[in-house]
Amino acid sequence: MSSEFLGKRYKLSNSENFDEFMKALAWKSAAALVSLVLAGVSETSLTMSQVMTGILGKRYKLQSSDKFDEYMKALGVGMVTRKMGSSVSPVVELTEKDGMYTLKTTSTFKSTEIKFKLGEEFDEETADGRKVKSSVCTLEGNKLMQLQKGEKDTTIEREFGPTEMKAVSVPIVAFR
Repeated sequence: MSSEFLGKRYKLSNSENFDEFMKALAWKSAAALVSLVLAGVSETSLTMSQVMTGILGKRYKLQSSDKFDEYMKALGVGMVTRKMGSSVSPVVELTEKDGMYTLKTTSTFKSTEIKFKLGEEFDEETADGRKVKSSVCTLEGNKLMQLQKGEKDTTIEREFGPTEMKAVSVPIVAFR
């Protein structure tokens, strides 16, 4: 969890589907988390990998895509690569070991794998061949934010859920 959220008090305004959400994160129920807090286990002692147990290691296959071609075009990706990239259904998997995260994207067109530590910049070659400096700025709950700096900067927000992952890319808002 980002330190900006630690040590603060929050009032629950809506609890619809909260038990299901907690189960997706591998908690048996919302009561289990409440019990941990009441037992004196602070948020800081819960590692991100414990919170994300229900998300890490899952494989997410692309089901739909909206404006992805426009997004790639805005980044200067050539027509042939755009057509190939738009026609495949990649599988995405996020794993973590000792604070090192691995994001694998596998498809029939091209497979990529990036390894990173949160907040640290790293070199990346994107699936479309661009060379960028990337940093994963935040990992809060189930959202992974990635900033790619290159000829044209872009931000990718990946939201991991129990059965699907949603990716939103800007400067052109594209959903996958």
